[in-house]
Parts: sequence; structure tokens; C-alpha cells
Amino acid sequence: MERPVIHRTEHTLVVSAPARVLYDLVSDVTLWPAVFGPSVHVRHLERTERSEVFEIWAQVNGKVANWTSRRALDPERLYVSFRQQRSFPPVTSMGGGWLFRSLPDGRTEVVLRHRFSVEGDDPQAVQNLLAALDRNSGEELAALARVAELGHPVEDIVFSFTDIVPLEGGAESAYDFVNRADLWAERLPHVSSVVLTEDVPGVQDLRMETLTADGSTHTTRSTRICKAPSWIAYKQSILPKLLTGHSGLWTFTDGPDGPLATARHTVALNPATVTEVLGEQATLDDARTFIREALGRNSLATMTHAAAYAKEHGGVTA
Repeated sequence: MERPVIHRTEHTLVVSAPARVLYDLVSDVTLWPAVFGPSVHVRHLERTERSEVFEIWAQVNGKVANWTSRRALDPERLYVSFRQQRSFPPVTSMGGGWLFRSLPDGRTEVVLRHRFSVEGDDPQAVQNLLAALDRNSGEELAALARVAELGHPVEDIVFSFTDIVPLEGGAESAYDFVNRADLWAERLPHVSSVVLTEDVPGVQDLRMETLTADGSTHTTRSTRICKAPSWIAYKQSILPKLLTGHSGLWTFTDGPDGPLATARHTVALNPATVTEVLGEQATLDDARTFIREALGRNSLATMTHAAAYAKEHGGVTA
């Protein structure tokens, strides 16, 4: 058997931030969908202090690809290595690493390396993957710089919050309510119109017009990953001015204390727009509070209606 041809790439960027800050951003993969444009959703399968296995969904050449990766975390060396355990065709292997080199002037050189092979070393497949790596790596490095160079602690900019609603009906019916977003304009008072497409089963493109508290309309667009009957993840691609990133996860569980619906949001704030949106005296804390209340209000409204739907329909789904 012939050995596969291994292709290698390297992308670098000098960032005006400490190496530790950048390492911490890369090492916490749960933040990626809110920080990195291509990432849609990450789900851990294994996790320890020094290693992890996760499933990831991300945009690759205009489509959502899905693979499983193992990473080794080295906080002393400020190094993160990765290797795909399950790749997406035509990729047959993919690995690499993140390296953070501290420079004398306080800046950091971030180095992102990839090595990969494809089925039969097909030239077109190689070129397509090189193009995707160039685009996604550049976007990821720029996103790291954008967050790290803001001059605020990362935890003040990128944060998560969760709301929970108990269900009297079955969790599966509540899942169905959220999955059938094409019906939200009829079912949810804060949604005025919806366009939903699902060319690949379980991968949805959702465009909505929603009503805000002051009566104005807001356009959103999200990519959604739907895994019946347990969870729906999404990544928002059309964002309000206060955010540079927003991802979320709906979960539906039947636990010992009864069924629950949970909505989790992870967001990345844009400090440059705080006073423009909220007024000259507004602070970053005001923006955090505003986003928490606005997003939480809409997701709570959706879960409340999903709970009423589940109570009425029990185990029957639409």
C-alpha cells in the first residue's frame, strides 16, 4: 500500500496581546463558535485537564462539515496539538498545532500549522482543502486578535448564560416545537417572518424577522444543527451591532426531576458599539446586562411556548 502524500500549511499572525491570553482562548474550545467565524458547534465526548475529544461542526467551502478531533493541551509550553479521529471526505487525515511565541515587545506570534492527506491525493481535492485552510485559518487568527487586543479581560467580552424551563409534557415534543422553526411566525409573538431551508437532514439555515421590546424589527440568520430528540445548536451569522459572535444550544432532557428545556447562549461583545447602541454613558457592564436580558427574554419566550406545546401534545410530534 502506498503511503499517503502529506501536505503541510503554516499561517502566522503577530498579535498585540500576551501569549497566555491567546493560549487560553484557543484552549477553551467551547468558546470557538462565538469567537471563530467558521465554527458552528462543539460537543465534548471526552475531557480532562490535558486532553479532550470533541465533535465539531464548521463551515468549510460554504458547507457545514462535521468531524471528531483529539487535542493535547500543554499550558507550560503554550502549545495545543490536534488530530482528527474522524474526518470528512475526501480528507483521510488532518492534524496540526497552535504555537504561541512571546516577543520581546509584549506581542505574540501565533503560529497555526496543518498537515493533511486526501483520498488518492486528488489535485482538485488538495486545492479545495488548501483554499479552505487559507480562508478559515486567516479568519481564526484575525478573530483571536480582535478579541485579545480589545484591552478588556476576555471573560468580560466572551461569556455564557443559561435559562431553564420545566416541562409538563414530554421533552421530545418541546424539541419538535423548536425544531419546526418554519412555524414560528404562527407560534411565537416575537417572530414576524421565517424562511427555513434544510438541504441536508439536520442542518438548517434559518432567517427570521423578530420584534424587539420597543416594537422595531430585527433580522437574524443562523445555521442550526439538529440532533433529535435531544439538542439543537445554532450559530448566528447576521448579528446585532453589540455582538461580534453569538452561538447557542437548546437541550431537551427527561431527568429524575422531570423533563426540562434549557437555552444556553455564548456571546462575544463589541465594545466599540456600546455607546452607539446604548447611549454615551453606557458601560461594558450595561452592554452585558442588556444582551443577557434581550437574548434571555426571547429564548425564555420560545421555551415557554414550547412547554405549552409539549403539555398539549404530550408525546405526539408535528
